[in-house]
This record gives sequence, C-alpha cells and structure tokens, in this order.
Amino acid sequence: MSFSDIQSHWAKAFIEALSERGIVRGFGDGTFRPEQTITRAEFASLLRSAFSVAPKRPYVPFQDVSESFWAASAIRWAYETGFMSGYPDGSFRPAEAIARVQVWVALVSGLGFAASGQALLFDLYADAGEIPDWARRAIATATETGLVVNHPDLKRVRSQQAATRAEAASFVYQALVRLGQVPVIESAWIVRWVRTVAVSHRREFRAAWVAIVWNIDFPSARTLTTDQQQAELIAIFDRLRSLHFNAVILQIRPEGDALYASTLEPWSFWLTGTQGKPPSPAYDPLQWAIAQCRQRNLEIHVWFNPYRARTSQQTVNVSPHLAATNPDVVYPWGNQIWMDPGATVVQERTYAVILDVLRRYDVDGIHLDDYFYPYPIAGQSFPDDKTYQAYRNSGGTLSLKDWRRDNVNRLVQRLSSSIKATKPHVKFGISPFGIYRPGQPPQIQGLDAYDQLFADALKWLQQGWVDYLAPQLYWRIDPPAQSYPVLLEWWADQNIQKRHIYPGNNLSQLDGKAWDVTEIERQVAITRQLESKLALGNIFYSMKALLTNREGIGDRLQTNIYRTAALPPVMPWLRSLPPVPPQNVRVLGNRLVWSSAASVRSWTLYRQAGSTWTLQSILPATTTQLTLSPGTYALCTVDRLANESAGVVAVV
Repeated sequence: MSFSDIQSHWAKAFIEALSERGIVRGFGDGTFRPEQTITRAEFASLLRSAFSVAPKRPYVPFQDVSESFWAASAIRWAYETGFMSGYPDGSFRPAEAIARVQVWVALVSGLGFAASGQALLFDLYADAGEIPDWARRAIATATETGLVVNHPDLKRVRSQQAATRAEAASFVYQALVRLGQVPVIESAWIVRWVRTVAVSHRREFRAAWVAIVWNIDFPSARTLTTDQQQAELIAIFDRLRSLHFNAVILQIRPEGDALYASTLEPWSFWLTGTQGKPPSPAYDPLQWAIAQCRQRNLEIHVWFNPYRARTSQQTVNVSPHLAATNPDVVYPWGNQIWMDPGATVVQERTYAVILDVLRRYDVDGIHLDDYFYPYPIAGQSFPDDKTYQAYRNSGGTLSLKDWRRDNVNRLVQRLSSSIKATKPHVKFGISPFGIYRPGQPPQIQGLDAYDQLFADALKWLQQGWVDYLAPQLYWRIDPPAQSYPVLLEWWADQNIQKRHIYPGNNLSQLDGKAWDVTEIERQVAITRQLESKLALGNIFYSMKALLTNREGIGDRLQTNIYRTAALPPVMPWLRSLPPVPPQNVRVLGNRLVWSSAASVRSWTLYRQAGSTWTLQSILPATTTQLTLSPGTYALCTVDRLANESAGVVAVV
C-alpha cells in the first residue's frame, strides 16, 4: 500500500515494503504520518508483527500495563523474547516516545545480533559523546550490522532523540535484511561501516602445459565433434581446479596454424584432421576456453611456437599457411619443416599472429617454448645460407651464429615492448631449454641452447624482456650433470631484474622407478626453498599425466603438494596497487552477500581462528553470495594481476 504523505519521503521504500508484508499500517485517512514519534507500546507491536522469535524468559507484569491495554500482548511478547524491558520502578511507560538508542538496543538484544562491536563510534558520529555508556556496544553492533539509518545527516546518530515512525520502520526493515528475509533497499542514508583487515597467503604459480601437437593433451583425437572437444576442455580445466592449480598454458599455434579463428593462419590439422578445416559445429576453441577458465579462476596463457612449420608428413599445408604462401622461407628439417627465423616475412608473420591474438582475446599471458632454431640433427646444417648472405650483402657484420641469435632476440624484444604497449596487464613468459650453456654452472653438461638453438634466454631474463622465465628442468635432482636444484639456483642467481622464475617439471617421465612422485614432490619443495630468489612456482609437462593420475601424481598434488588453493604471485613491475575492497558486504542470516563489480577477476575468502586468517576459497567474479557456518570472515577483491584488496570483515 502507498500512503499519501510519503511519496517524496526518504523512507518511502522501507515503509512501503513493510506495508506490503502487513508489518506496518497507516491511518484511516490514508496517511502514514512518518514524522510522528512512535511510542514504546507501538514499537512493541511493530516488533511482534515483524519477527518470529521464541521466548527467552518468563513475563513479569508491569504496573502500568493492564491486561485490557490494547498492546498488552505485544508488550508481554517483547519482554519474553528479550527485545524490551521495563524501568526500575516496575513500569513500562507504554505511552512514552521511544528513543532511537532504545530501538537499536531492542533490535540487537532481541535478535541476538553479533558483531565485533569495534565500530569506532567517535570516528563515525559527531555526537557519539551523547550515547550512554550502557548502549555503546549495542550501537556499535547496530552500525556494523547495517541497522543505523541516519537522515538527514549520516554523521549524527541522535541517540537520545525520539524515533519517528519512519525511522522505526527503516531500522526494523534493515534488521529483516540482516536476517535475510527481505531484499536489500539501496539508500544513501544507511550508515555503512566497514571493518577491514590485512590478510594474505603464500602465493605460487601452479600451471600445466596443454599441448595440441600430435594430440598429446587435446583433443584426444582429430575426429571429435565440437561437443566432444568442449567436454575434453572442461575435463582438463576441472581437473586443474580440483588440484588447486591457478593457470593453464594452452598451445594455440604448434606449427604455423591456429587453434582459434584466424584470418592470418589456417585451422590446425591437430584439431580437425585437415589443416584449414574449422570445427563443426563452428566455435572458437580459444574464446570458449577463456570463458571456461574465468569460471574456474585459472589464468590462461596462450602458447605459440614461433618458427616450427610442420611436425608430421600427414599434414597438408594450405593457404594462408606460410609453407603454402612463401615456400622459399620454409625448409625441410628431418621429418619436419621449419621457418627461417632470419627471413623478414617469417619475422613479420610470427609477430603479427601473436599481436592479433593479444588484441582480440582476453588472455592473461603470451608464452613461447624452447623451439627457436630447431634442435640439431647430426651431420646437417640449417639451410639459411641465402638469408644470411642477403644480410651480409646489405652491410650486416654479425657472424652467422650471432646473427641467428640476434634474429631471435629482436623478436623477443619486439614482442615484449608491444605486449606492454598494447595490453600492459598481459604477462610475457618463455620456457627455454633448461641448460643455458654447458659449464654454467660448472658441473652441468648437455646441449648448448645458446650455441645450437640460438636462444639467449639469459639475455631475455637480464634485460627484463620477460615477466617470467620457465626453464625446462626436465631432469632429476641427484644426477650431477643435469641436476634440478643446481640448475634452478643458477637461473635464480642470474635474475638481476627480479622477474619470476617458474621452472618446468617433467611429469611424462614418471615411471615408478627412477622417476616417482616423490621426485616431483621434492622438486616443488626445492623451488619453494628458493622463494626469496623469486622462484615462485612450477609448470608441469604435460596435462595428460594429471588427467590419468600417472603414478598417483594427481593424488599427491591434492593431498600434499597443493593441499590448499593459492593465487598466482603479484608482478609489481606490472601493477601492484590493491583494488577497491568488496562493496556492500552484508550478512543475511547465514549468508554473506556483496555486490558484483566489473573489474574483479575473483574474490578470496579468509576465516579467522584466533589471531590467524586462513584462506578458505578463491571464488569466481560471478559469485556474490555464500552460505557459511558461524565465524568471522574476511572477503577480498582480486584483480586480473592477482593484486588483492584489504579484507572486509563479516561476522556470520
């Protein structure tokens, strides 16, 4: 029902909502008289209409409330339920106007509202000194629980002033909101006190490579329907979430092709069995994967092979694949074909493809692996002599090896600067072969990535061109010639720009013999021991071992290595400003409710035990309410770079 005298009143929404529920009534002339004070008897009647509360104590009759008094039963109920009491002289004073402070004390007492009681009244209210000592904690609790509605001045609580019918209606409605029995009414006059606390947990990058080349991880076959492909991606992402991973490295360009809709390169052979053939029914696997990762709090880094052109002779290259459009810069190499990194058309194609994805898709990272110039074949030389000679003829002075390294370096530097100019929040990472050069450090033996793959990963790290380096340390801990801890510490010691180091770990070697799950567990523990040197996580190759639980690795991750969830580490050189804390956080019964926000990536929920705050869960951005057991919680906002706000404290 709408009353004639509240149409422009600040409390209209509260009054009408209570009227619709039969909790308040107006007068015979169609008015509500919102500015009329409310008596103690009227307030007792309002309480009885609004709340269902069981008696807590036996009734003691008041000398000034006869059994025939119109509100006698309501007064009795208000006393028995603990909402209201009388005066020391045994009276109730039913006709006396009730003070605002008495209304809040009644609601907090009768409904058993609990809060920290730490709302700083003197900071919130200019007239806090007028609040009687006996009511301070109750008013602090009323403030924390959203019961205080102060019109026309949020800074004046007017505790001793008689409550009006409009004010009593708004206070009672807010109590029903707190109980979760009515919807929230947005009002500028509700005092919103927010207690915040600094909370945190140990951050760690936890990722897996998902390879599509040779259908290693996805799709399991080149004949799958769209529904089957999507089901496999869901299984991958669900598995990562269940193991408390927080990122996926998804291969989208294994050989000059595309796992996504592109005008620059053809659909991948590994997706449909025919290069250039889209999935059917049509969909964009990358766009779809991004949406699924958002729902599961997984960062998605897209993985490009910059120069590999074909790995299988089954593949028939079609335009606009570079082997079809520019075959003169694509060379046979063993059973594969390889683009010439020194050719301008190759450099421009690789750059354009990566920037195209960067601009069109909401990815979290751009990722390159260890394939730059191809791995050597005994007795063969990479056939780029014409390209090198053209460079020399144009005045170039670098040796062949330095020129090759420079070709790769220029791509890495160009990508680094362009990523930061285009989308500064997107991370750039490379996972090079784990040995930089034999003898660095002294005991290390193996392939020389600097001199044979022409990959100067040390330069990329020390120039700060990458945000993270993920050296593929696919060896065990103990053998000295390729020792996991020795190599990891060497890389960490070269990290003068203080970027992140996320070593790659080889799950495909797990055999229950020389390689068992304890080896992987120890490797993660070693990584964590180098946290101070910014070794801040691990990337596992590959997803198949996690899906099949090879040698129990999934079980060990779930029960021991990654027992609890974690956010990725913050990269302060990108952006480290904390986001705005969650807004409109409130407790409705046993539910914690808050408002959505456009710039949020996720929410973190902590629970207090003594003086310790422990992370309970990481929630997707679409979540705005939770049912919780009783306790004290802190809710934080997390942005796309994993910066975390202060926690808004809520007592359930």
